[in-house]
Amino acid sequence: MRQQATIETVAIVGAGLVGSAWSVIFSLAGLQVRVYDADPGIRSRILDQVSRAMNDMVDAGLAEGAKEALARVTVCDTLADAVGPADYVQESVFERVDVKTEAASRIGALIRPDAIVGSSSSGIPASAFTEKAPNRGRFLVVHPVNPPHIVPVVELVPAPWTDRGVVDEVRSFMERIGRAPVVLTREIEGFILNRLQGALLNEAFALLEDGYASVADIDATISKGLGLRWSFMGPFETIDLNAPGGLDDYARRLEPLYRSIAQSRTDARGWSQSLIEKADFERRALLPKDELPARRDWRDRMLLGLVKHLRRSGA
Repeated sequence: MRQQATIETVAIVGAGLVGSAWSVIFSLAGLQVRVYDADPGIRSRILDQVSRAMNDMVDAGLAEGAKEALARVTVCDTLADAVGPADYVQESVFERVDVKTEAASRIGALIRPDAIVGSSSSGIPASAFTEKAPNRGRFLVVHPVNPPHIVPVVELVPAPWTDRGVVDEVRSFMERIGRAPVVLTREIEGFILNRLQGALLNEAFALLEDGYASVADIDATISKGLGLRWSFMGPFETIDLNAPGGLDDYARRLEPLYRSIAQSRTDARGWSQSLIEKADFERRALLPKDELPARRDWRDRMLLGLVKHLRRSGA
């Protein structure tokens, strides 16, 4: 088994928002990065995207050496040129089973037998698109959180046939480059992050549909309430600190309430088109669609500042 410290050359396959962010992460970590996208237009823009993101991180005090890092990024004209020399490949193609299946098949045929392939899949398990891929034992899901170059957590989800030791190797590698890996013992639809986010979104949409509060007030409950705690601790630690006797004390006090709430939402009603339109109407009243890009930039600046603060505070 190759030692994780020898992962020095990585390939990015799919250079959209997620793929370009991975390029930032790997190059700033001192790795050689080989980028490929089937779209020539995306290939022509990738270096500008990576450079802007790097400079934002440098300006926020979260990175240095952007010029040197950018010089480590090579844009490749063919998939073989990108993945052939790579110790590790990060696949970030379109989130659709057929697209990922084709990508896995092509990548698997071109990698070295000891290389590893991580997929940025946000909810599709690796077993759905790697079963027939060459070298399938070297594939797993390595799912980042948007925007990946700022938010450090990554979910590692092996397929049933992922080689023994691959998950440990990728976990060590991700820790080495400053990520916060979360390891799942086996596959589950949506993994951890989107299952937790989905539960919150389903309740938020239900509260909106039933007329209990507006989109803005539901958002404020998180941004000015729960989210402040969740920016530096998870749900189990939160409740552990929220009762005099810790988690078991909290559970004795409030488990009946939460069980009752859960039982009141057993219909799994989904998000109707009319409900989506209502939520979108309220959001567009707060933020016109043409202002979305500027607001995303604001989000990233806020996250950069938060990450900087959390690093300095040791959280």
